[in-house]
Amino acid sequence: MASFVKFHTFVERLAEKVHNLGSDQLVVALTNTAPTAATDVDVGDITEITYTNCSSRNITTSSSSQSSGTYALVLTDLVLTASGGTVGPFRYVVIYNDTATNDELVGYYDYGSSITLNDTETFTIDFGANTLTIA
Repeated sequence: MASFVKFHTFVERLAEKVHNLGSDQLVVALTNTAPTAATDVDVGDITEITYTNCSSRNITTSSSSQSSGTYALVLTDLVLTASGGTVGPFRYVVIYNDTATNDELVGYYDYGSSITLNDTETFTIDFGANTLTIA
């Protein structure tokens, strides 16, 4: 499984009430160009692929809660399906906040090499037990 890398500005934007991870719509952006965690701010900083043949990229939040002062964001794994042609290539799966005014970035996964989905193929994004934990 690819590891999660958070964008540096995400921390500031979280503190400044840009993100409400319990209710905002998170979306996946696919790119074959490496994001820059230290300087990328919003989805406009990402070189996205074309999504013509890709299924919905909307992420479902399973839970957003805290226990004993530790917050955990749990996302439902997302299955992308190519329909009517190919999707990709992409190497990076970027999460951004589509509800936020500027579609601010949250974090990304690096899959290590480019992936192309042929017509009818699927790709499962495994967000793990806790996508994001803040203690």
